[in-house]
Amino acid sequence: MGQYTAPQRDIQFVFHELLEAEREFAALGVHGDVTRELMDQVFAQAAKFTEEVLFPLNQSGDQHGCRFEAGRVTTPPGFKEAYQAFCEAGWAAITAEPEYGGQGLPHTMGFALEELLYSANLAWGMYPCLTHGAYGAIRVHASDEQKRTYLPKLASGRWTGTMCLTEPHAGTDLGLLRTRAEADPSGGYRITGTKIFVSAGEHDLSENIVHLVLARLPDAPAGTKGISLFIVPKFLPDAEGNVGERNQLHCGSIEHKMGINGNATCVLNFEQARGFLVGEPHRGLLAMFVMMNSARIGVGIQGLGLNEVAYQNSVAYAKERLQSRSLSGPKMADKAADPIIVHADVRRMLLTQRAYAEGGRALAYWVSLLLDKSLKHPDPAVRKESDELVSLFTPVLKAFLTDNAFACTNLALQIFGGHGYIRESGVEQYVRDARIGMIYEGTNSIQSLDLLGRKVLMDAGAKLRVFAALVKRFVEQEGSGQDMVEFVEPLGRVGAKLEKLALELGVAAMTNRDEVGAASVDFLRCMGHYVFAYLWARMAKVALREGPDLDPFYAAKLATARFYFQRLLPETEGLLQSARSGARNLFELEADAFDRH
Repeated sequence: MGQYTAPQRDIQFVFHELLEAEREFAALGVHGDVTRELMDQVFAQAAKFTEEVLFPLNQSGDQHGCRFEAGRVTTPPGFKEAYQAFCEAGWAAITAEPEYGGQGLPHTMGFALEELLYSANLAWGMYPCLTHGAYGAIRVHASDEQKRTYLPKLASGRWTGTMCLTEPHAGTDLGLLRTRAEADPSGGYRITGTKIFVSAGEHDLSENIVHLVLARLPDAPAGTKGISLFIVPKFLPDAEGNVGERNQLHCGSIEHKMGINGNATCVLNFEQARGFLVGEPHRGLLAMFVMMNSARIGVGIQGLGLNEVAYQNSVAYAKERLQSRSLSGPKMADKAADPIIVHADVRRMLLTQRAYAEGGRALAYWVSLLLDKSLKHPDPAVRKESDELVSLFTPVLKAFLTDNAFACTNLALQIFGGHGYIRESGVEQYVRDARIGMIYEGTNSIQSLDLLGRKVLMDAGAKLRVFAALVKRFVEQEGSGQDMVEFVEPLGRVGAKLEKLALELGVAAMTNRDEVGAASVDFLRCMGHYVFAYLWARMAKVALREGPDLDPFYAAKLATARFYFQRLLPETEGLLQSARSGARNLFELEADAFDRH
């Protein structure tokens, strides 16, 4: 079964010492009552719930999976009771506005809660977190009447939400979707079509499920410009806004998957189901992007959560598993062998997991804070800059953290050896669960194209320059301090090289757009290291501030920072060379030549 303990001390470090969240929240003008003490109380209670309620259901939920019978989905034993406890404790409403029954806490705290949910039980955590995204899309784009009807129910968790995008013939290319919407003389629209890969599309946790569905009106233009967004509830609300008659949609089947088996991945058939237009006709993709971007940040945090729990179990096993002697001589002479944590390569794997987990936590919470500032800061200039940085780093957060999670859960399996390969340890589940993060909510290749093609080159590097200016100010401020040289010098170098590469790719793309696709994955990984280096340098600065006699927490933070800069950041050199090699070596081989016969 393994183990999980919420990393409260490191969460406190990021919130209070790295981000100075109490001061930042007060500056927003709407969260002045969110004190350090309140944050710590919330994190402590979240830790208790995830450790004691959710984590014990993780492995059994994976083994039992969801059950599908006669159009109904039953979640694994214990999931429903855990969900009821979650809602009763108010966790579902943590970031929702008070006018809709929420607690009105910052998004940054909500995403920190998500990390704990995903570490403890990823499949379970997807149910309420998808609802959070549906709530956001309705809050931003729906009519006042729709908000009054749906938001209080979603905030309370009594109703859950989904997003229905993918169709059997159309995945990432939503311009190909065929689901149609026709005006209903009695009001609203009638939705007909099939959606697949709908996470939490059918289950027994809540009394209603609110589907956000992309469909085409009869007069819709071709492509993505002809997509509209509709609310299509499983049960239609009655006059009082409560559950009414069953809508004409049903779950046709659930997928049998490699991982996240405790979450139902559904085929949904809409058969003249009643739906209600959200926002303007033919502008549904814009509205859905509120939920999609929230989901992409959420999937990145899924990667963080799995990275963290894999690291914790790796450390525990490495300290107790006896195997061979240290190359520098026995460390536990009274034992038959030394624990494997004495071996250099095991330490390399553990430190890689730790550096990516703690760096990922800093990135996820920093971007979440930027999201709060982009929505609520009283200064328009701060809102604009924060929004640009959120836009720039959303694909990085999603792709870099999930790539790292798959690598780090694989490292956990390697550390466990044969015991990791069997199910009893629980480690192989983390590998299987982590693999989906690189695929759904837009594959990591799509995130790379989004970053380089849209977020960097489309505005001639303006967003990248906003971040680069932030880094350069930090490098200038800290560059004169001898203690910080080992961090700021490589940070400055990788930034300069990445800016130069972006300029070169922009020029190359003017004559051949395939140059963007050829370099994009390498570019995104470089960008991930660039922002990690910035945040790790800032974390090192905080640790050094404690003086020469560091307590164990700060000493470990500083040692991990040094490992990151010396062992992981150098990956960028190979990535830069690969990105510069161009598209020719990818297209020199004709399509037919890929067949060897």
